[in-house]
Amino acid sequence: MLLLTPEHFTDYELLDCGNFQKLERFGNYITSRPEPQAVWQKKWSDNEWKNKAHALFEQQGSHKGEWLTKEEMPESWKINYTHAGLNINLKLALTQFKHIGIFPEQASNWDFIYESVKALKNPIPKVLNLFAYTGGATLAAKAAGADVVHVDSIKQVVNWANENMVLSKLQDVRWTVEDAGKYVQREVRRLKKYQGILLDPPAYGLGTKGERWKLEDMIDEMLGDCKKILDPDDHFFILNTYSLGFSSLIIENLLKHHFPNANNLKFGELYLNATTGSKLPLGVFGRFRS
Repeated sequence: MLLLTPEHFTDYELLDCGNFQKLERFGNYITSRPEPQAVWQKKWSDNEWKNKAHALFEQQGSHKGEWLTKEEMPESWKINYTHAGLNINLKLALTQFKHIGIFPEQASNWDFIYESVKALKNPIPKVLNLFAYTGGATLAAKAAGADVVHVDSIKQVVNWANENMVLSKLQDVRWTVEDAGKYVQREVRRLKKYQGILLDPPAYGLGTKGERWKLEDMIDEMLGDCKKILDPDDHFFILNTYSLGFSSLIIENLLKHHFPNANNLKFGELYLNATTGSKLPLGVFGRFRS
């Protein structure tokens, strides 16, 4: 079992976490926002957090809230991720759902995606990114030379990903606003094959036409469909989930069932290492490549 944390993300830093909150630096700006996994006590005082944070998210109800910002905090800004040939730019912005457009722990997967695309035999491999959000993984695959299909059910998020592509001086990503399950089922019927498949499903979600997604009820069927469109000889695959009830052993069991011949199967947790010493778990993953 692996524990992975970004090691090369100079534009990101988890400063402190605890009391169901996390204090993070993204480029030149520091945010404070809720984090349900941070059940321990934070190291710094409330005053230290307040003095450092340029933007503080105040929860209002179960899903939404508002940001309290200092005068110097912009509505949006840009950060960069660079490592071993991968160089991408990402726009960040304060949303009413506490998200800002990036899950920084995913940088460990971006490195794997970039390396995996480069290692494939196909000179222009096809990569499918499902539940693709603002496209960090999409950009990593595209920067390595892949022909990428980016699928997400929220149009505004896909537009945001397109902005990130332009900021990163990349082009020709195939944007698709659609329910991920329906898209994969259609590709199965079309007998399509992909050399790379990336899955980062939410615990709960809705498709473009109100299609219901519940992780524990639907991930098994989704993996079965993904197997049908994954190139059997030249491939890589990533499954990442963020759900309080999901263990990395569940991921291991699922992948071993659907891909019994997978080479180099690795599974474990993604986490962020705070400068104050705490380790913040932020999802479980499984991945392999031919």
